[in-house]
Amino acid sequence: MEILKWQKLNSRYLVKEKWATLRVDTCKLQNGTIKDDYFVLEYPDWVNAVALTIDNKVLLVRQYRHAADIISLEIPGGVIDGDEGPERAVKRELLEETGYSFESIELIATLYPNPATANNRTFTYLLKGGVKTHQQHLDEHEILNVEEYTLEEVKQLLKENKIDQALHAAALFYGIAKLED
Repeated sequence: MEILKWQKLNSRYLVKEKWATLRVDTCKLQNGTIKDDYFVLEYPDWVNAVALTIDNKVLLVRQYRHAADIISLEIPGGVIDGDEGPERAVKRELLEETGYSFESIELIATLYPNPATANNRTFTYLLKGGVKTHQQHLDEHEILNVEEYTLEEVKQLLKENKIDQALHAAALFYGIAKLED
């Protein structure tokens, strides 16, 4: 059976804020069924980075995540601002969060965080040759520590389920696979 797109019959916004928008759609499915109240979260696109220093250490950031109420070990990243391109956004985010600048950059994956309920994408980059060139310049509500790990240590963290942000774990798997090619 061929998989077809749903037909959107109606759409209205319940919440429209800077960081998240909640839309409710009425859709006609492939089999003719009408699905009322299909909720969609609209987020801006995101970027994240598997970032290696000049001496091949992976930069990770440790920060509190309120929704899950956890201290999370993650890769650097953030929201793409306005009409900013993903590559520019990831360079900006890395400079702001870590103070590092990089010699090379490569897009290694484009992922949908949760395509069943959210419409945004995450662009994952591999950056190499990082050198500390600036101090952190964090957003008003950002409080994070930058930590350095060897590739073997990152692999062990993944094996032990110590990277608990799913998109960041996926990015690290993509990055490690790319580095081992």
